[in-house]
Amino acid sequence: MQIVKEYVQRWYESGLDPDEYVCHNKQGNLVEIEEVATGKRRTVLTFCTNDVLGLVQEEAVKQAAINAILQYGTSNSSTSVLSGRIDLHRQLEAEISAFKHLPYTQLFLNAWMAMQALMDAFCHLAIPVPGFQNTRETLILTDVLNHGCIVSAVVNAGTRSGKVFGHSPRVRVKAYRHCDAEDLARKLRRYALPNDRIMVVSDAVFSMDGDIAPLPDMLDVLQNYPGSVLLMDEAHASGAIGATGRGIYEHFGLLPMQAVERGVVPLNMTTFSKFGASAGAGISTHVAELIPLLNVSPTSIGTVSLSPPLTAAALESIRQVRKYPERVQRLQENTQYLRSRLAEHDFVALGETNVIPVILPPELNPKLFARELMETHGIWVSPIWFIAKPRLRITVTALQTQAEMDRLVSSMVASRNLMYKPTISA
Repeated sequence: MQIVKEYVQRWYESGLDPDEYVCHNKQGNLVEIEEVATGKRRTVLTFCTNDVLGLVQEEAVKQAAINAILQYGTSNSSTSVLSGRIDLHRQLEAEISAFKHLPYTQLFLNAWMAMQALMDAFCHLAIPVPGFQNTRETLILTDVLNHGCIVSAVVNAGTRSGKVFGHSPRVRVKAYRHCDAEDLARKLRRYALPNDRIMVVSDAVFSMDGDIAPLPDMLDVLQNYPGSVLLMDEAHASGAIGATGRGIYEHFGLLPMQAVERGVVPLNMTTFSKFGASAGAGISTHVAELIPLLNVSPTSIGTVSLSPPLTAAALESIRQVRKYPERVQRLQENTQYLRSRLAEHDFVALGETNVIPVILPPELNPKLFARELMETHGIWVSPIWFIAKPRLRITVTALQTQAEMDRLVSSMVASRNLMYKPTISA
């Protein structure tokens, strides 16, 4: 452990460690937090929550979670495939399927487990079956800026979780340029072999850049490879894009079955930690036979099922979104407003969604900038400086008011004026 100790000490000395806070109370967009390093408490206006539709504090959602605890207790205490499946799971899967226009859904505790389960199921099937042999290799193409849960799953796709199966055909993984359908097409022409099983994986909305995958262009490419699979991770798309929050297909005026008609197999991952006021994830498909493979994957059969209160909260949240689409419209209006206000004050904001990465001048340390916003102005944003190009990561929600967004922008302007002194060339 000596190496670990020395590394962490150097890490702290380099200022790479994040400022840590503990939340004590939430009321609307105001959060009472404690600074871990000093113990100091303050109430701040948050712009770093992923509760994009404000459903975490929705009374109907909270009551659904309470009712589930009263009926089932706090945990199912078993895996879904053994004795841990409850009726709420079935209801939530049906609700997601209706929301995403794909008839079959399998639940998981989180996106990381869902992605690994899919790689296990698709690339390696489940268990050796007498009389069945698969000799077709798998080619996986992944956007270079995909979320860590995708990266982790695809880089380990060559082996089934927990065991190396000698009978499994080889899995080859290649990256393509960010949101570049032309490069995707080039990589497929270069690497795809005639008998390959092809899967393309992409975030729908990219969590650090706020931009949207070019779905129509990707379908144009993949229709040249009949039977190819297109998996969209809709963690930041569900509830946020599309007229009613259904995600990337609705955003582009499409339905998943239109992909099927073009010979492409659509898979969608929905997560509940953003719009769903909960935790967990679901993989949706039109292929019924995929579900039993997902259900017996190592990350399903070896892990307790999604707990009753989390399941109920996600279920009620989706019902709220379907019943009150004006929440989604308000989120999108807020996004447009804040992006326009930032542009008016010459802040460089990437992307187009409610995830707003603001690129600061290179002389400004995002960590110090965010600290100034909090300590002087009582505003909490997320500084990013060690997992991507340095930036502030602002998230817009449906609950924020224009006055609160104006306060954010004016505070950012004041902080920039205080901390940034550009060099004027002669």
